[in-house]
Amino acid sequence: MERGILLPFKIVLRTLLIETKWGGMSLVSLYLSVLSGMVVALQYDPTTPFFSASSLDLLMPYGQFFRSCHFYSSQLFILFSLAHLTAVIIEKSDQQLNFGKWFLLVVSVPTALLLLFTGYVLRADATGEAAGVIAENITLSIPYLGETLNSLLFAIEAEGMKRIYANHLVGFGLVWGVCCWDHLRRYRVSFSQHSLLLFGTVALSLCLVAPMEPTRLGLFHIQGPWFLLGLQELLRYVQPFWAGVIFPGTLVAALVCAGTEFPGRRKSLLLIVVWLIVYFSLSIVAALR
Repeated sequence: MERGILLPFKIVLRTLLIETKWGGMSLVSLYLSVLSGMVVALQYDPTTPFFSASSLDLLMPYGQFFRSCHFYSSQLFILFSLAHLTAVIIEKSDQQLNFGKWFLLVVSVPTALLLLFTGYVLRADATGEAAGVIAENITLSIPYLGETLNSLLFAIEAEGMKRIYANHLVGFGLVWGVCCWDHLRRYRVSFSQHSLLLFGTVALSLCLVAPMEPTRLGLFHIQGPWFLLGLQELLRYVQPFWAGVIFPGTLVAALVCAGTEFPGRRKSLLLIVVWLIVYFSLSIVAALR
């Protein structure tokens, strides 16, 4: 009886996941993030990151709105991108892509997360500082390449926000564009197709100010961004290289394998599910601290 009830629910859920235009909503959110980010960048100064970010609300006309719009549209871009990737794997439409193109699409996901992550760091508030420290410690833990990679990607301790600001504006965006170019050039979307999403994002930005958390003296535990909570919790028990490189690397490898029809595809899908359950559980523990 229960199985008979659950089966139609699974079918409806699968159909909803596949037929929803996650890719279009992701692109619209990206366009909105880029446009609002251009306005925010006019005020931002990497030599005084926290002051310039926080002064947007006071010194720039509609600065609070543009900062909030950039924040929320960026979050939606990541969430819709992840939903789109999930729908593609379930539908198996990725069979139309060769391994190289699928690999680039998978690489675009951690690249997009780096774009979102560096946005948190550039705020230089309590959350941004915690995220920056975590990123540098993980990068420096990589044998032989740690120093070089950190100098290329972050270098926060040595250069402040200059390197990470350049990567946020240009570097990671170019990498993401290269990874998704073949996919994007065949995909067309307009703002009029997603007017409800646009209205909702604008309304949210007007009503709810994007977070900005000044460092508080005596506070020993600072939570990083929501997508980093599980990793932050795992770092309590595992060395940075294993927690920050090997653990997320297994998910990327499983996603690459899930987009192919090799014999271990089912095991890869199972690994993805188990990984997500573990990470979600770690995130809950971190959020409750």
